[in-house]
Amino acid sequence: MLKYKNIQVLFASLLILSFIISFFVDVKWWIFFWVIFTWLAITTWGSFDIRSNYFVKTYCKGDSSHKEIALTFDDGPTPITIEILNILKKHNVKATFFCIGKQIEKYPDIFKKIIDEGHLVGNHSYSHDNGIGFFSTQKVLEDIQKNDLVIEGFLGKKPLFFRPPFGVTNPRIARAVNETKHFVIGWNNRSLDTVINNENIILKRIKSKLNPGRIVLFHDTSVKTAKVLEQLLLFLHIEKYTITPLNELLNIKPYED
Repeated sequence: MLKYKNIQVLFASLLILSFIISFFVDVKWWIFFWVIFTWLAITTWGSFDIRSNYFVKTYCKGDSSHKEIALTFDDGPTPITIEILNILKKHNVKATFFCIGKQIEKYPDIFKKIIDEGHLVGNHSYSHDNGIGFFSTQKVLEDIQKNDLVIEGFLGKKPLFFRPPFGVTNPRIARAVNETKHFVIGWNNRSLDTVINNENIILKRIKSKLNPGRIVLFHDTSVKTAKVLEQLLLFLHIEKYTITPLNELLNIKPYED
């Protein structure tokens, strides 16, 4: 949380300094407002942009000059995951699935299929609660650890990749992840497949951000994503891109020894 702590100290110092100066000269009220507003703006940005590394170290890209990328899928497993797996198998491609504990319990056979077909799996929280950004450190910790246990029941070992729901980070999530010793995984090529309905627009968006070392974010929750994936893999083949497993792209281990 180096960036966060430094910003905290900086803006606290600015407020204190402004307050002290106000005893000697007339300090306009808007200066205090500006300091507070700017601090809030930076903190909000840091919370919602996982690439900022603001609260916790995140892995959002691979350090590669080769034409290689990694594919990741969030929020599964779901029945759509089967279609995604079939497409990946057809093109002989391996991906990483960040799975929700509740979904694993709902579709255990699909989760097992992900593992059996040689894909990586990561922790995407147990609940994927909309309010996880407001959870206490202990509650975040329990949620992450609960999903670790669910995944371990199938895998036999603890997953080390964690992607926070919605990509939200804050001091409480940072403290929880530091305790669990997970690698926080982000992305730098977001498909927005949960927001955009037009398949062509989604595909065009991914293509426009395609560079070596990119981590593409999909969700294995809709048919349109499966259709976009098929088109993307054909395009990547033509452009001579390699789909590299996430652990190799980032050079970190996905599971505990």
